[in-house]
Amino acid sequence: MSNDPSPGQQGIRVSVCMATYHGARYVAEQLESILAQVGANDEVVIVDDASTDDTVAVIKAFNDPRVRLIEGTKNQGYVRSFEQAVLASAGEFVFLADQDDVWIPGRLELMLEQLQSHFVVASNFAVLGGGSRGKVTELKAADSDHYVRNIIGAVVGYRPYYGCAMAMTRQQANIFAPIPHFMVESHDLWLALCGNTAKSMAHLAEPTLWRRLHEENVTPRGWRSLRTIVLARVMIVRALIEAFKRTRARTS
Repeated sequence: MSNDPSPGQQGIRVSVCMATYHGARYVAEQLESILAQVGANDEVVIVDDASTDDTVAVIKAFNDPRVRLIEGTKNQGYVRSFEQAVLASAGEFVFLADQDDVWIPGRLELMLEQLQSHFVVASNFAVLGGGSRGKVTELKAADSDHYVRNIIGAVVGYRPYYGCAMAMTRQQANIFAPIPHFMVESHDLWLALCGNTAKSMAHLAEPTLWRRLHEENVTPRGWRSLRTIVLARVMIVRALIEAFKRTRARTS
């Protein structure tokens, strides 16, 4: 295990970027599922957001050279932690991972196949232990190239883009990060907007991870206030404008 916050290896194929915070109960199972799929020269970059439980100790106990841990001394929130992990990564392909899910076997290669021809890929998820997804709809592969429809869905809030089920190329990672300063949540929608404005977004109908649903999930499971909803939509519209700007700069 390395605590070096800067990329030290060259020729890395895959970087898995994870943000942890008070995840001692779950992170070991998630790390085991990830390490079982990544190769010897791949890396798992973890930014711990100043946890006060045993999260860091659990991660260090793996003693795996593929794991690179960056320990935060001040809580900065999950968006900035993911940003920091992506900026510190060195892989040709970048996967996002939450601390409390479990990767389904075959996830890595299934998503890498899509990244040969797309900047961003997003898959569906299954619920760990079975159970219902509730009112969360599923992504359809046939909607992959319906970019305008996908953008509207992301802005309105009905396209189920989850960061834990997404990955990107290095070229896209250089657009994704740094994340706009006004984004205090929804880094996944930011990534989806970037992929769709670039007209390079793949939807995988297959679930590629088991998502653990519990009361500590960052993604809200209940209703939010009208004011919170409106502010969130304004933020996403601003993100859409920024995504168009960055996409245009890449192609100019």
